[in-house]
Order: sequence, then structure tokens, then C-alpha cells
Amino acid sequence: MIFESSVMNLNIVSALAYLSFKELDAVPFIRHGFSTRLGGVSKNEFNSLNMAFGRGDSDENVNENFKRLCSAVGVDYESLVASSQDHNTFVRKVTKAERGIGIYRPKDMQSVDGLITNESGVSLVTYYADCTPLMFVDTKTKAIGSAHAGWRGTVGKIGGEVIRKMKEEFGSSPEDIIVTIGPAISKCCYEVDEPVAVQFENLGLDSKKIVFPKDDGKFMIDLLETNKQIVMGEGVPESNITISDICTKCNCDLVWSHRATQGKRGGMCAILSVV
Repeated sequence: MIFESSVMNLNIVSALAYLSFKELDAVPFIRHGFSTRLGGVSKNEFNSLNMAFGRGDSDENVNENFKRLCSAVGVDYESLVASSQDHNTFVRKVTKAERGIGIYRPKDMQSVDGLITNESGVSLVTYYADCTPLMFVDTKTKAIGSAHAGWRGTVGKIGGEVIRKMKEEFGSSPEDIIVTIGPAISKCCYEVDEPVAVQFENLGLDSKKIVFPKDDGKFMIDLLETNKQIVMGEGVPESNITISDICTKCNCDLVWSHRATQGKRGGMCAILSVV
């Protein structure tokens, strides 16, 4: 396996591999990471670092994988709070009182695709296997956010919802927020039918950079560029935005891809925490 990226690091700790953004590695008050497929205890189609509950892997394996990932990234397993994703745009503020929900405590909500906090010792967990991870770090208030943006969440502009929620809850200013986008399935591999493409064309963005018609009536969509334009529309400067150059489908030996595995897969997670 050859890893090449201009914006991300591949970190290997005790045989576990995780990705991080160089831009966020330089922020001293946070820890973050994106799991890969490598370094866990899961077997069969989940081999080996599966972070997804409810897909057929044992909860014992998934929890052990979380403990290993937390140790590698440098966050406390007890600090984790997980989303409960359904491709919607609900953003939840969480605190120390919610630690463990979705991991070692039951889920208490059914529609949470974005999480925000300004408390140290709270680690936000969101899940992926081609969809777009969004991370938000307010360098002044030290508030953070993490969001899962599939195509429905992207069309629903969940990135904008996170920024508005951070403004409302923490007094964040968009010009102080660093945003990272990806790793996710990229425009080279994300093919959709016309009804989905039309929804992207109707977002009021620069669709020529987002929707690419094919000769067979299908369309290629750039989810990452779409999310970039959405957060810029909320006032985040382009210089504050980093887009991953790791396509999940192209790199399915390293990371989980729903399309590459035809759904027979484990899942990745993103972890973001204030320390």
C-alpha cells in the first residue's frame, strides 16, 4: 500500500493506522483522527478495524477497536459521545453529561448527524464509509463540531447548520473557524442518477464545479466541493478550509468504502476532542 496525500498524515501506533489533517495536527488544544481499516480485532468482512455497531460485528470487538483507536489518537475512551446518524441535519450540543452515549451507554436520540461542544474531555464521534466527514474548530472560543454529510445531509446543508449552531451556542465567528472536509468518496467515483444531480444543481451554488454530466445520462458529483461552498456561504474564509485528497473508494484497501465493498463492510469513525 502506497499512501500519498498533501494534506493528511497516515499515523501508525502499535500497528493501528489512523489519518489526521496536517492543519488540525498543528492546533494545540485538540486531538483528532479518522480510523482506517487497519489495526483492529474484527474478523471476516469487518477485518480488522471496524468502528460500526449494528452491522453484524460483535459489540465487544467494536468497543475494543474504539479503545485501541482512542489510545492511538490520545483521547480517553470514557470521553466518547457518538452521533445517531440518519442522513438528516440535526446538530446536537453535548457536554460531559452525555459522555458514553452511543458507545458504552445506549443511544438516547434517533437523528443526530452533527455534534458540537466547547467542553474539554468530550470527544465527538461520527461515522463514515464514503460519506463526507466535516470537522469544525473555533480557534478563539475553542469550540468544536463534527458532522456526517452524506448526499442528503450535504443537500440539506448540514455544514451550515453546524456553523449556525456554534454561533448560537458559543458565540463563534465564522472567520475564526477552521473547517476540514473528507476523506470521502470523491468526484472521480461518486456517480448518481439525474434526480439526485438535480438536487445539487438547485442548491444555489456554483454547480459547474459540483455536477458533471456523463454521456450515459448519469452524473458525477463532487461532495467535497459542495460542502466547501456551503461553509463559505456561512462566512468561513476559503483559506480556513482544507479538503482531503483521499478518495475512500480509490483507497478501499486503507479505508472503508460502501460502494467498493457493495455494502459488505465495517465502518470508519472520526474523533474530535478538546484537551
